[in-house]
Amino acid sequence: MRLIEPADNAALAAIIRNSIEEFGVPIEGTAHTDPTTDNLYQLFRTPGSIYWVEEQEGILLGGCGIFPTQGLPEGYAELVRFFLTAAARGKGLGKALMQRSLESAREMGYTHLYLETFGEMSAAVGMYEKMGFRVIDAPLGNSGHYSCTIWMVLEL
Repeated sequence: MRLIEPADNAALAAIIRNSIEEFGVPIEGTAHTDPTTDNLYQLFRTPGSIYWVEEQEGILLGGCGIFPTQGLPEGYAELVRFFLTAAARGKGLGKALMQRSLESAREMGYTHLYLETFGEMSAAVGMYEKMGFRVIDAPLGNSGHYSCTIWMVLEL
């Protein structure tokens, strides 16, 4: 596991878009059409953000980030762009990425993490629940990802 590098942009964008297509969730109003998806290294230069990637034998398997999404309550950040390749899922890599991201959020002084997802991504939703995230009734902040159908919060 390491921090994102400029050369990771294209591979991460492909992982994100392929995952969204694989799960059959909307393309519009998600990270699929978000223009920042093609420039994640640059996006995660934003103060209060960080992005971790999992790489094995020179192959990028996925990533997970923390971002200070505009409009969130004081002390909140968003868990964002958390995607793995299909081959990397179910092996504990996602849990490790999430744990490192949670540690980073605490280190940066956040009190809560918010995330947006879909019911179709049931394995991820189950992992979020096991990590202590709870479902809330409505979205928070201004992510621009208006198609998401599940919103969750974790008190750090």
